[in-house]
Amino acid sequence: MANRPRAVALFGLLFSLLFNLAFCKTLKRDVKALNEIKSSLGWRVVYSWVGDDPCGDGDLPPWSGVTCSVQGDYRVVTELEVYAVSIVGPFPIAVTNLLDLQRLDLHNNKLTGPIPPQIGRLKRLKVLYDPFVFIIDGPSESEMEQTARCPSSRNRYLSFNSFKGEIPKELANLRELRYLYLHENRFTGRIPAELGTLQNLRHLDVGNNHLGGTIRELIRIEGCFPALRNLYLNNNYLTGGIPSQLANLTNLEILHLSYNKMTGFIPSALARLPRLTYLYLDHNQFGGRIPDAFYKHPFLKEMYIEGNSFRPGVNPIGVHKVLEVSDTEFLI
Repeated sequence: MANRPRAVALFGLLFSLLFNLAFCKTLKRDVKALNEIKSSLGWRVVYSWVGDDPCGDGDLPPWSGVTCSVQGDYRVVTELEVYAVSIVGPFPIAVTNLLDLQRLDLHNNKLTGPIPPQIGRLKRLKVLYDPFVFIIDGPSESEMEQTARCPSSRNRYLSFNSFKGEIPKELANLRELRYLYLHENRFTGRIPAELGTLQNLRHLDVGNNHLGGTIRELIRIEGCFPALRNLYLNNNYLTGGIPSQLANLTNLEILHLSYNKMTGFIPSALARLPRLTYLYLDHNQFGGRIPDAFYKHPFLKEMYIEGNSFRPGVNPIGVHKVLEVSDTEFLI
């Protein structure tokens, strides 16, 4: 009986929230923005977006992929997930008018052109899947982190957009951003060092693009990337070496540098990263020896080294099954 008042109070609170969500008006700014997006999308999205109010109107439910929350006396759009619906054309700029947006997912479409600098207006954005990740039933933050730490996870990253141009430095205005996936596109130029000022950024993936420059340029801002755990720079055109200053990113767990044009020796300072778990160095132009400290690291599970010019005796860490076959072996 003692818990009955508490249960009644919780029921009342839940009813109040549902009542407010159902009967509050949606902010006109968000209604206008979503209707502009609706008018620019293909029929596969539009057929399920019924009515004029994206948060639902009367007996009409919210639009598919649109999540709304109550803010004061109004409803605002906080999540927009429009993926795998064959959207064709440029990034819909009207998205940048959804100023309360916390999660954006447009992956597995046919978007082209640059990401507009207006993206920096979304100050509350925490997750940006813009070519991005394949999501099943919207994983929690902890599940996303688990997937990021385990590259062999069943949840593989899929991306079918073709964004090009430079990565806009205005992304650094998204102060709440935690996960940024920009892989598998056609981005060129250098990765903006300004991204290092994002105090909450945990996962940065710009792999499989046409990016150049050096890691030294990326981490040139003092105190950069304080919360970064996973850094994917693979399959680009990065040059130069691995700077010892990279060891200042003390939360780093995954460093993926495969398939670039990097040179030089592997600095022993990198082995001082206390949480380093996966290190991908393969298919670059590194040379010399790998310091013994890497082989004594308490958490390093995998270190890929093939396709470089290391001295004899340098060995990978972990179990690797790599088969390199020369053309001559196919001659009869």
